[in-house]
Amino acid sequence: MIESVHLRNYGKITDLQANSLGKINLIVGTNGCGKTFLLKSLYTAIKSVEELGRGDDVRNIVDILSERLRWCFQTKKLGDLVKKGTKEHLAFDMSCGAGKIISYTFSNSTEVKVNHVVCTHPPRNENSIFLPAKEVLSLYNIINEYSRIQKRFGFDSTYSDLIEALSIAPHRGKNYKVFSLARESLFKLLGGKADFDSKKNEWYYKEGSMKFPIGSASEGVKKLSILDRLLANGYLSRDSVIFIDELESALHPRAISEFIKLIAEMAEQMNIQFFISTHSYHVVKSLHLVAVKKNIPTPFISFEKDEENNAVYKVADLRDEVPDNPIILESIRIFEEEMELAFQ
Repeated sequence: MIESVHLRNYGKITDLQANSLGKINLIVGTNGCGKTFLLKSLYTAIKSVEELGRGDDVRNIVDILSERLRWCFQTKKLGDLVKKGTKEHLAFDMSCGAGKIISYTFSNSTEVKVNHVVCTHPPRNENSIFLPAKEVLSLYNIINEYSRIQKRFGFDSTYSDLIEALSIAPHRGKNYKVFSLARESLFKLLGGKADFDSKKNEWYYKEGSMKFPIGSASEGVKKLSILDRLLANGYLSRDSVIFIDELESALHPRAISEFIKLIAEMAEQMNIQFFISTHSYHVVKSLHLVAVKKNIPTPFISFEKDEENNAVYKVADLRDEVPDNPIILESIRIFEEEMELAFQ
């Protein structure tokens, strides 16, 4: 499990250090403050460790990480990731406990390869995945053609990694109990699901015995069907790490609540770690309630912008409190505005 991370001069992030990360970690903040940079920095690091030494791949960690950074952040020059206006290096440090670390640093003049990398993390057999805010099933073949075949920028590697994982057919036979229960819950919630026709090489929506074009499915159905597929085909397993950008995207509040309950079950029973970004008050409050009821430490990283437009942050534990943050403060502002109108 990722236990701590320290970013310096990374995109809009000047200096961020988060220790004692938990199985569920929530990231909130205003637009453009660094939430996605944090998620993608963690994702590229853990995926690099997972690719290291896998199968017949003979690449070293420098080559793997360098390519991961370029394709995930869609940049032809890695130096462009360094915070603008600084002469200092970008630096990343991630610890997974027991001496397992991966760290790197580079300057704004760096082109395509990170030269200063330290990795004491052994090769990792588990798979991690990034669930982007935009749905991918309707664009499955386009993403595959553009990213994996033509090797062009346009869809970052979180998308191409996801469609590669989705291309694996579901296993037949016994699955983890918690995964089976999660899939049952998803099916009851959705009433149908998206599935893949390998002969036609396209996704479709299935409700009972009827099949419909994937465009007929709601965005929420497509989003949750992705999780169902990854639970069914064995891509996810015990100790996987799942990154979810804007969990609330395209989901009804009831679906959000049920999704969060599933996340808590998978975190507790399968030791799966989650990093979730959100703009939603509903997500914050739902995770707070789950953290309190189940007594789950839930680190809460809140980003804001200072007077110079730099990203600043604070860390709390949702199990203990819901601290002031941009989402809560805006909710309070709307409530106060409503009260003013009521008493006019």
